[in-house]
Amino acid sequence: KLRKFARCIGLLFQVVDDILDVTKSSQQLGKTAGKDLVADKVTYPKLIGIEKSREFAEELNKEAQAQLAGFDQEKAAPLIALANYIAYREN
Repeated sequence: KLRKFARCIGLLFQVVDDILDVTKSSQQLGKTAGKDLVADKVTYPKLIGIEKSREFAEELNKEAQAQLAGFDQEKAAPLIALANYIAYREN
């Protein structure tokens, strides 16, 4: 369960990073925005679009948190907070 949680939040981080790269400015990100487009990298927004990428990110967050359902919720709370931080980060 923890391994699957880790895979989900790792992929979630990448999907959100790809979305932010095309929706935020360099100033907002604190790094050069649009680098992936310029480098012609394969990204989730490029493959499935921004909206589907956002939906996929939401699914990954839900799936990650579902892996923690059987754990003591007090002990799982920091991992749930980590998943939400990754999902809803702005930069």
